[in-house]
Amino acid sequence: MASAALAAASTVGIRASNISGTRPNEQSRPSSSISLAAAPTRPFLQCRHSITRPHAAVGTGSLFSSWWGRQQEIQVQKRTLFAPLEGLRHRRPINAPPAGSTRASSVAAPPPAPPVQPQPWQGAALKPLAASIATGVLLWLVPAPAGVTKNAWQLLAIFLATIVGIITQPLPLGAVALMGLGAAVLTKTLTFAAAFSAFGDQIPWLIALAFFFARGFIKTGLGNRVAYQFVALFGSSSLGLGYSLVFSEALLAPAIPSVSARAGGIFLPLVKSLCVACGSNVGDGTERRLGSWLMLTCFQTSVVSSAMFLTAMAANPLSVNLAAGAIGQTIGWTDWALAALVPGLVSLIVVPLLLYVIYPPSIKSSPDAPKLAREKLQKMGPMTKNEIIMSGTLLVTVGLWIFGGMLKVDAVTAAILGLSVLLCTGVVTWKECLAESVAWDTLTWFAALIAMAGYLNKYGLISWFSQTVVKVVGGLGLSWQLSFGILVLLYFYSHYFFASGAAHIGAMFTAFLSVASALGTPPLFGAMVLAFLSNLMGGLTHYGIGSAPVFYGANYVPLAQWWGYGFLISIVNIVIWLGLGGVWWKALGLW
Repeated sequence: MASAALAAASTVGIRASNISGTRPNEQSRPSSSISLAAAPTRPFLQCRHSITRPHAAVGTGSLFSSWWGRQQEIQVQKRTLFAPLEGLRHRRPINAPPAGSTRASSVAAPPPAPPVQPQPWQGAALKPLAASIATGVLLWLVPAPAGVTKNAWQLLAIFLATIVGIITQPLPLGAVALMGLGAAVLTKTLTFAAAFSAFGDQIPWLIALAFFFARGFIKTGLGNRVAYQFVALFGSSSLGLGYSLVFSEALLAPAIPSVSARAGGIFLPLVKSLCVACGSNVGDGTERRLGSWLMLTCFQTSVVSSAMFLTAMAANPLSVNLAAGAIGQTIGWTDWALAALVPGLVSLIVVPLLLYVIYPPSIKSSPDAPKLAREKLQKMGPMTKNEIIMSGTLLVTVGLWIFGGMLKVDAVTAAILGLSVLLCTGVVTWKECLAESVAWDTLTWFAALIAMAGYLNKYGLISWFSQTVVKVVGGLGLSWQLSFGILVLLYFYSHYFFASGAAHIGAMFTAFLSVASALGTPPLFGAMVLAFLSNLMGGLTHYGIGSAPVFYGANYVPLAQWWGYGFLISIVNIVIWLGLGGVWWKALGLW
């Protein structure tokens, strides 16, 4: 704009000089044109006025010089007025480098967005899932043997696939078992009512109720109080602590006929409290500190104590009744206890010690533990109201378990009554029961296995297996000792297919006892051995007896180790009961 005005002004000046005819050295006459100073706000009007009035005189100074001076004043005024805006226009970011810097372009550009991390797979573990499905499909495609129905063979395929899934765990156990039931219903192998029939069985619910009792036992502080009492008495060594629990459970065994109630309602809460008191918790890497060994020891000895007394396990009277029908001889309470006394005591001593050597706790000796436990008891003070309610409820429940037979009150009804008291008094809330995910998971998978195993028997597969074994062993022409040894091993390790001792006894006890007797085995001796082993075989798996889901559900021992040590302890128990026990039974005149 300034250059255009300058050009216009110079043209005006030239033309005005030429029009007026004034020479440069000639004095000008007074002019009537508007002076630039007289109209400072309209500088260009003066130029226009001079052009339109060519006869106007020009002053002593040049028109260009006057105009230029005025323009400079206007520029100064503009710079003063617009200075803040000019500063904003030329301002650069605080951290930006100078315009000439080589980093300007790289810093000014926004940083690249971080790569999007893929979400981790939260579904099933694919390889274990494939192994489980492949097991079922392969067995499904194999033709059923003669004498086995199609439904029985298909159910066996689904059952074995479920067992493989439970071992490899592509999903939590409850989910695997539920998928197994779904496959049975989908393939029309089982009806829906049949597949879910075991959810009306007492044992899975008794196990779930045991977890709810354990929650109250720990929540009220009663568990810690009893645990500190045990530590104060026996806690100078882990082995001494373990033996105190083992023999306490054995003393209660003849009075409480449900191993599920005995293990879950009394000893699981106590053992969990002891583990927590000794700093052994689930999920933080301290399981091996004490909890793993203690849980496995208490479980494996619970099957021994169940075998020692006729009234220590609910299925033991079934063995006595079946034996009476097969051989015509009755096994009394004293006969049972006397025969099991020596091998039972030896197992109760050897099993904890063996596990202490091959699966040891990291805490073995703690001389200061009894003193610290007594200090903890002093700090706890007297029992609180909730502790008193919890202990009273537990005593009433245990009393009903002991005398329930005379009062016509079964174990699960007594447990529900006890839980009702805890819920009504607020010692345990229903939300806390719902939060016990392990209880509901155990209820699901245990009920599913009971249903499938039960229908394997109903479909005739177990009877076919028993008859086949009998024919094979009977045709070998061996002595009764060797024949009975083979029958015992087959009877014992076939328990992998059962989720209940009662179901196993009902399906196979009579057939195996009859064949053993026909081959020359002393009938009473054979009946007692099979009855004892019907308890000991429960230690093989985490579902083989009522106490197994209880202790396994505490999550201190991985499943692979549970099965591995279960198999190893089974060999030890067979050697003790058939070896040393055989000598003892010879002394008693049983053979």
